[in-house]
Amino acid sequence: MNGMNGNPSGVTFPLQFDSRGQTAQTSGDAHVRELIEQVLFTSPGERVNRPDFGSGTLQLVFTPGSDSVASAVQFLVRGALQQWLGDLIEVRDVDVQADDGTLLVQVGYIVRQTQQPQVAQFTRGGAGP
Repeated sequence: MNGMNGNPSGVTFPLQFDSRGQTAQTSGDAHVRELIEQVLFTSPGERVNRPDFGSGTLQLVFTPGSDSVASAVQFLVRGALQQWLGDLIEVRDVDVQADDGTLLVQVGYIVRQTQQPQVAQFTRGGAGP
């Protein structure tokens, strides 16, 4: 979906409501970041109409860390991002770390529309709220 000036736009993730009680919208770089987050933390089979959508990274939160596991996860994440968001971003770097039940994913990418480099960091799991 495109917003004004050709910037990607859509429903805010996670779903929220705006001050008028309507579904909140987001656009531009924030929307692209939210799309990346959806790909990273959706498990294949979780979406009924897109059973192959996602990357399966959440299943790796408690996987013992090793160089081979880290390489495999980075390859998996890069492939999922290219498959689902390749028309919006060019993936440059992916770094995945799993430690004590916490998964940290850092993605370096270029937004194709603006050619602006971005880095997004995501964390799941771990202790706390």
